[in-house]
Amino acid sequence: MEIRPIRSIKDYETALEIVSALMEVDPDPGTSKGDTLDILVTLIEAYEDTHYPIEPPDPIAAIEFRMEAEGLRAKDLGAVIGSAPRATEILKRRRKLTVDMIWKITKAWGIPAHCLIQPYELRR
Repeated sequence: MEIRPIRSIKDYETALEIVSALMEVDPDPGTSKGDTLDILVTLIEAYEDTHYPIEPPDPIAAIEFRMEAEGLRAKDLGAVIGSAPRATEILKRRRKLTVDMIWKITKAWGIPAHCLIQPYELRR
């Protein structure tokens, strides 16, 4: 099988079909089919990153997502940033996150800082 760059949607769809078929076989790493699978997945990821980029979520949405996933509440965010009332203001978009808060949230909850530093609108 000749592996080529993915330059068009047709190339992309063909690569997806081949990967799907290879995943059904579940080839061992280091085999010809396993190497083909690895290479095609890498090419597909590069194509998707270029043509279908996923923007980081809104900072508050990222925090709310983590809170929901972990069963956390505003008081838990308050424990991380140092104040429950401040956490409520943040979640209600009445106050912006500070660099110090972003650092603490990133360290405590593992939310990437690049998701938290994006601008967002406050509600008045």
